[in-house]
Amino acid sequence: MLAGAFSATILGYFGAHVIKVEPPKLGDPIRTWRTVKDGTSLWWWSLGRNKKSITVNLKSEEGQKIIRDLCKHCDVLIENFRPGQMEDWNLGPEDIKKVNDRIIYTRISGYGQTGPYSKKPGFASVCEGFGGFRYLNGVPGELPVRPNLSLGDTLAGIHAALGVCMAYVRLLENEKESGQVVDVSIFESVFNMLEAVVPEYSGAGEIREPAGTTITGIVPSNTYRCADRKLIIIGANTESMFKRLMYALDRKDLAEDENLSDNAGRVANEQKIDDAISNWAKKTTQKEALAILEDSRVAAGPILNIQDMFEDPHYQARELFEEVSANGKSLKIPAIMPRLERTPGFTDAAGPTLGADTDQVLQEFLSMDEDLIEKLRKQEII
Repeated sequence: MLAGAFSATILGYFGAHVIKVEPPKLGDPIRTWRTVKDGTSLWWWSLGRNKKSITVNLKSEEGQKIIRDLCKHCDVLIENFRPGQMEDWNLGPEDIKKVNDRIIYTRISGYGQTGPYSKKPGFASVCEGFGGFRYLNGVPGELPVRPNLSLGDTLAGIHAALGVCMAYVRLLENEKESGQVVDVSIFESVFNMLEAVVPEYSGAGEIREPAGTTITGIVPSNTYRCADRKLIIIGANTESMFKRLMYALDRKDLAEDENLSDNAGRVANEQKIDDAISNWAKKTTQKEALAILEDSRVAAGPILNIQDMFEDPHYQARELFEEVSANGKSLKIPAIMPRLERTPGFTDAAGPTLGADTDQVLQEFLSMDEDLIEKLRKQEII
């Protein structure tokens, strides 16, 4: 649900014309998720940006025909249902290819379109576990920790947008090329983050375990509490930066210790190094610590909450908050990365009200007149 929506949000932010299809009367459930004001989720205004909203009953034959007819005019279709659902509605890839064989048909699901688990329900929380992320995310000996975000959905949305762009480049290279299916699973999007975990197991039989606030095999890289109870993260795992860090901490002995001159040596002495940094941090305020580390060219930074982000000058300079009108009220929503020098993304409008563009889309693309549109509305097809 979120993955498909976010992939289209990314594409729409960078210029794609996005038509969002929602069920009549009910609309997308995200319209009422999380914090709701004046009947609409604040999240919706961000996730629905730059999209046109039309309502179509996909369970009806007439509604299915509307979608097939719209696909004649589209480059991309993105769906986020369980595998087989679109086929049940006569809207699967083979159905759409009959009306547009160049369409890029993007499918997002928990476990992918094939394999023994493909039909299983697969929300981000479950797929983060199956994809290996949850096993690693937490403190040894305790229950794995869930990030307070739907990380798997967001990753799948990014993968879907990337897949669309790669497939579209292929079409641009050859006018005779047909479209293709882009199969995105949430668990595989999470699996893509596992870095060295796979080759370490295959080549050395190692099973990466959770490491709390650290990361296995890289030292120092940890979170430290300062004298004012605020937190800093320090990552000084190159030889030169480690030396600069130790000198900044007035630990010349550790800076010049030959046993700590490479990462393997530091990993073997992780506790000694972490104790030295912790003892220094707890005697220093966060502001003082960060100033010292910046002067020493050591990678370090605070842990920010959303209020901190709104107040931070770097966030302001990078223009990470965009102001939109939502129900006539000012609202700030996040910009979307990456930044393109000549063709930057932008937010043209916040998410639309349910079905706001149904009439306009049906008239513009399918040449329907007002009488037919009204008839379809009375029949609850739109």
